[in-house]
Amino acid sequence: MFNRWTRAVLRQRTAVVITWTVLAVLGLSFSGALSARLTTSLNVPHSGSGRANEILARHFHENVEGSFTIVVTGDGESPASIERRTAVAVASIPTGQVLQSKEIGGVLYVEADTNLDLAGAAARTDQLRRALVAQGLGRALVTGPAALQSDMTPVLKSDLRRGEFIALALALMLLVLLLGVSAVVAIPFVVAVVTITTSLLVVYLLSHLITMVLYVPNVIELIGLGLAIDYSLLIVHRFRKEIAGATTSDAVVATVAQAGRTVVISSLAVMVGLATLLLVPVPFLRSLGVAGIAVTLVSSAAALTLQPVLLSLCGARGLRSLGRSGLMGESDRLAAGWSALARFVLRRPAGVLATGVAVVVLIAAPAAWLQLTPGSLSAIPASLASARANAFMSHHVGPGVITPDQVVLVAPPGLNWSSATGQREETRLATLILAEPEVADVAIGDRSPYVDATGRYAQIFVVGRHQFGAPESQQLVSRIRRHDVPAARLTRGVRVYVGGAPAQGVDFLERLYGSFAWVVTLALASALVILWRAFRSFVVALLAIVGDLLSVVAAYGVTVAVFRFGVLGPWWGTYRVDQIEGWVPVFVFAMLFGLSMDYEVFIVARMREARDAGAAWDSAIISGLSQTGGVISAAALIMVGALSGLVGGHVAGLQELGVALSAGVLIDASLVRGVIMPACLALLGERAWR
Repeated sequence: MFNRWTRAVLRQRTAVVITWTVLAVLGLSFSGALSARLTTSLNVPHSGSGRANEILARHFHENVEGSFTIVVTGDGESPASIERRTAVAVASIPTGQVLQSKEIGGVLYVEADTNLDLAGAAARTDQLRRALVAQGLGRALVTGPAALQSDMTPVLKSDLRRGEFIALALALMLLVLLLGVSAVVAIPFVVAVVTITTSLLVVYLLSHLITMVLYVPNVIELIGLGLAIDYSLLIVHRFRKEIAGATTSDAVVATVAQAGRTVVISSLAVMVGLATLLLVPVPFLRSLGVAGIAVTLVSSAAALTLQPVLLSLCGARGLRSLGRSGLMGESDRLAAGWSALARFVLRRPAGVLATGVAVVVLIAAPAAWLQLTPGSLSAIPASLASARANAFMSHHVGPGVITPDQVVLVAPPGLNWSSATGQREETRLATLILAEPEVADVAIGDRSPYVDATGRYAQIFVVGRHQFGAPESQQLVSRIRRHDVPAARLTRGVRVYVGGAPAQGVDFLERLYGSFAWVVTLALASALVILWRAFRSFVVALLAIVGDLLSVVAAYGVTVAVFRFGVLGPWWGTYRVDQIEGWVPVFVFAMLFGLSMDYEVFIVARMREARDAGAAWDSAIISGLSQTGGVISAAALIMVGALSGLVGGHVAGLQELGVALSAGVLIDASLVRGVIMPACLALLGERAWR
């Protein structure tokens, strides 16, 4: 099949080049418009917070995600005058209105709202700030979900550009070290460019159908860079061996017949891991899964179409190095080291296995202290205007005032929240909530913004003592829902929903991890079937799955050690936080699970090839490691180089993702695939291949 496919591609090489060029140009053209369609929303449809936010939007004309908080110091001016001018500035943006304002210690805090979605409101942030300046309120600080997204968008773009530069520089140095100064070094970069730009085009088109998170471009461009270069390097490495004594066309066909099959199985494994994220009923994570699948699919397509054409154009001349050949040159100096490692493992498999597992377990140990948060308002650059507003409010009023809970009450027929009876019931619930040690303040009333025009809907503002995402903030939401509401003994038929950012965060984590067991189960089952069929050995497939799990747990351990305990954090410039963002472990599992299988396929495919050629099991292990160990270690280093662009950024979640994936890839490519897996195969002997 691959032979016919490759020959057809080579016959249509002009059409292939034109097609990829057009896709790349279109992707580059639309990439600038993509950011306007992205969001940081943690909205969870059909949850308690989701229902509360729907009621707030429909009956109170409040929009949790399209809102702003404006902080204005008095500077000797009356609060009424400041509020009047602030209202004029707010009204200058579409559907802008002041919901409420409160003066505390000479500082006015104004809650403003729009009917815009998060991305639309974020786009109006600068307009609001200019309007405040025009009203003589240049000292005003603006924060809230929309302002935070507006301020973070250029930071993410800047981080991405810097990350790409670092990743490309590291990839170039590694490829020159491996392949020498030769024309073939350019091929992985060409494949990477068309992969990334085409993936951005696909995601832009998909963004019209589904929610796409603000982190998607960073994930696509940096992970896509690593994947594309990895696949390309694998094919170039095989082509170097096949070109000896063969025509260029025959060598390309033979290369794709072997390495192309490996790329297909590997990309399928990665996509299966990421596809499990589609089971998670959270738009935030689904969008990352869709983006990951898109870049993996495009990467493998480019490797099987554009790369054969580029190799046919380069031919044997493209492999010739100017000066000293690379480590993966004709002699392939990396093969000797991996062959020696394989022989050492085969001589002492039991001891090597015990030592390898012990080291991985030690690395994974900090994962026992893993705590999760839906997000953090403190782990963002302090220089941002919205971050300064948050810091000011947190210092002068308390961190909970930035993101209050909003308890929404829906009255049954016959009950009106503006009536004396309704106010007594609302006050009873508010009193119970105020008695919670975590609650700093509660606000209720009998008219807007506390009760809607019909009197059927009411809301209670609850200000906690801790910031959004903190364990205490999460526990407060649970206490209100499970203790205070039942204890208030409201009239039969009253429905109560807890909304606001803290409740949204709690629902986000509950939905995320309520389905995580299904994600893991499906990923394990799918991978086992794919690898069993690919390796024609149930035992080898099962060992691959166990190795994947070891790598994932070790990655969690490193992440906790770096971010919670500060290990090497000051050197890398990473944040020091008590909690890891909740989406990170789930995405790391799906992505790293696929990448781990990727490397397993590279190695075992060569072992299986040697077995089919009649080699004994021990010779097959040595052959597999010696022929692929070098390219696997090189691919892992290139992937880590690409991921370093995430680590060097200013967003805690992306830093955590970069550290976790980098650690997982390195541990998997070295300890798990280079030591533990061959030791297990050596101990099982012939039984492993049945």
